[in-house]
Amino acid sequence: MAKTSSIEKNNRRKKLAKQFGAKRAALKAIAMDQKLSLEERFAAQLKLAALPRNSAPNRVRNRCEVSGRPRAYYRKLKMSRIALRELGNLGQVPGMVKSSW
Repeated sequence: MAKTSSIEKNNRRKKLAKQFGAKRAALKAIAMDQKLSLEERFAAQLKLAALPRNSAPNRVRNRCEVSGRPRAYYRKLKMSRIALRELGNLGQVPGMVKSSW
């Protein structure tokens, strides 16, 4: 099980990324638009830099929903390989059977 503080920090980052997502996308579009003047683009870049760092979506870490583990994460299942194996052994994952030979 991951530290609770790490999980909570990541949850705060998710919340901030969702909250500032539209504003960040609009400012980024202005900053990347070649048709606008250099001053307008630079002003948009400064406003983008003034936003909280943790509101950037690339700061959000994929973590297992079951254990909070940050590594060996399956995006489709939203869990780590270890949690997947444990649930698979218990028969709680539909269609997954433990192999034995």
